Amino acid sequence: MSDSTKQRWLRTGLWAAALGLSVSACVPVALVGGAVAGGTLLMSADRRSSETQTADSTIESAAHEAIVKLLPGRGHVNVNSYYRKVLITGEVPTAQDKQTVEAAVRGLPGVQSVVSDLAVMPDSTAIQRSNDGLITSKVRARFVGTNGIPAGSIKIFTERGSTYLMGRLTADEAARATDLAAQTDGVQRVVRVIDLVSDAALYGGTNSTASPAADLAVLPRTGADAAAGVVTTPVTQPTIEPSRPPVQVQELPPLKK
Repeated sequence: MSDSTKQRWLRTGLWAAALGLSVSACVPVALVGGAVAGGTLLMSADRRSSETQTADSTIESAAHEAIVKLLPGRGHVNVNSYYRKVLITGEVPTAQDKQTVEAAVRGLPGVQSVVSDLAVMPDSTAIQRSNDGLITSKVRARFVGTNGIPAGSIKIFTERGSTYLMGRLTADEAARATDLAAQTDGVQRVVRVIDLVSDAALYGGTNSTASPAADLAVLPRTGADAAAGVVTTPVTQPTIEPSRPPVQVQELPPLKK
């Protein structure tokens, strides 16, 4: 092979390698945070501001670190924060452990309120947790494909057959999301830890300049459940653990400084 031919092959190889790198770099971008439909990327927007997202992440990390120190080698506790409202789920061995965890989370910097659905019972099994993950995936997939449900603005997870929805939604969005989650195979109960927001605040109005990424004003509500933003919806399906008593969902008051 002549030197000129070698050079041509070298240039061709470099061009192909560069093309391959550019393609591989673009593919993940098209898959993360949305779905491709009709050649258009449908991005799932998070309605929280970047500051609020960071605050929620910081709260979750601090809570998990505190719980590991409080319950070394025992218990199974999950902590999720959305708009600084924290939901505690999972299982702990004793009532004292439950109170200890709740108090620790309530005392963390930045936490505005705490909703506890922590159960005093043996830890869930690996099979149960795997099944819960599958249920969450099913609910999320249904949300993504349904008009009127802002899938990117709802945090979804499942614990022992109970599916939790966290976010700030309009009344119509919350109703749609609840109904669809309740109709998903495997869901035994839907627990909404949701702050209702007005359509004007969300989509623009005379008294609102909020954008989808901005923090939104919470509508005033009445009633015990409404004030806490927690609604439990039972689901008429066979339960995995028929002997397990229902867990009361409660919102804990702020910790006095």
